[in-house]
Amino acid sequence: MTAATERLLTPGEVANLFRVDPKTVTRWATAGRIGSIRTPGGHRRFRETEVKALLSELTTEATEPVRH
Repeated sequence: MTAATERLLTPGEVANLFRVDPKTVTRWATAGRIGSIRTPGGHRRFRETEVKALLSELTTEATEPVRH
């Protein structure tokens, strides 16, 4: 998928994936923890591939056994 055809997610959709409040997603974007783009109307949108990569990375970290 090219950048022009990549699916863009709303803060609510991202929040559902991470099981957090949409305001949390907005705070993450403001802090630079997750990249976002703005629509011509000023709304935030998130690239699906970036969101899924971050979710996968965090899920992997959470499920790896603790090494002593």
